[in-house]
Amino acid sequence: MNDFSEKQTLLVVDDTPENIAVLKGILCDTYSVRAATSGALALKIIEKQKPNLILLDVMMPDMDGYDVCRRLKSSTKTSHIPVIFVSAKHETIDEQRGFDVGAVDYISKPVNPVLVKARVRTHLTLADQHRAARQLVKTRTRELEASQRAAVFMLGEAGHYNDTDTGVHIWRMAAYAGALARALHWPVERADLLELAASMHDTGKIGIPDGILKAPRKLTVSEWETMKTHTTIGHRILSRIETELFKLAAEVALSHHERWDGSGYPEGRSGEDIPESARIVAIADVFDALTMQRPYKDAWSVETAFETLKRDAGTHFDPGMVELFVSRTEEIVRIKEDWGLRESESESGDRPATIVWMG
Repeated sequence: MNDFSEKQTLLVVDDTPENIAVLKGILCDTYSVRAATSGALALKIIEKQKPNLILLDVMMPDMDGYDVCRRLKSSTKTSHIPVIFVSAKHETIDEQRGFDVGAVDYISKPVNPVLVKARVRTHLTLADQHRAARQLVKTRTRELEASQRAAVFMLGEAGHYNDTDTGVHIWRMAAYAGALARALHWPVERADLLELAASMHDTGKIGIPDGILKAPRKLTVSEWETMKTHTTIGHRILSRIETELFKLAAEVALSHHERWDGSGYPEGRSGEDIPESARIVAIADVFDALTMQRPYKDAWSVETAFETLKRDAGTHFDPGMVELFVSRTEEIVRIKEDWGLRESESESGDRPATIVWMG
């Protein structure tokens, strides 16, 4: 719980100084109130000093409140900060959109001082309670979480048991997928879930005969049609468990070989009709395949792999996602180097490469 001997900090974000003055006048006796006149400035302030709660206007130029909130909720450093929208937009659909991007409440302008004080006090209290509850749950479920993740690891590796590209490929590409999801402003919890789900994208390969998986030659037309069924087999296996994790894993397993131009399989989906999760994993999977060494090829450089992704943007891959992925070069290289170290330590026997999850 917070020490109430010191004032808690609120951040008011509004492009109209008069609105900021009104909220400051209501709250400054009880709280330390900071202000920002734009979404970009608010994000800079939050990066340096995280407030206990944010009162956020919706209609602002350049970056509106919805986008600011989405960015906050996609970062592990700020996702826990409660956001209350304060807006002149009164329609139910506007309020629903606010809740959809992660806000905890919605106050309409002109504001009622008594209501503002009550809502702020309530959500600060709830934030303290949630923080304590999260810590308790984290402590009590650590062992259960470890066993669940171990089961996911085993299922991911089962899909590659008879394949030739094992090592840490599935875990490294899953880390790339998580990085891209966070860059797309997925909520932190959802991006972490995708990392786990991505590791199971090739689960269906356990249903493909060894003679096809390990064929040291180009597959025949018939064999290739059999190979394609690993997507539907994986979907069928993973759909048996109706949790958010396995629903996401089943979606990825089915659609990660679809192509932006509709030439992929198994359903020939195109563009945004392909689930966003599968579009993310497709980029991560191909990038890792290009930059890893295999018996029949040397590892490509990161720069060459990026050029290939850019060349195939708009045909194989979602062009916007490719642009964003390439823009995160520093993070992608860091992930690659970290997992390269894990792989070398695993091969030397210092430690197993897949026991500790990056998260």
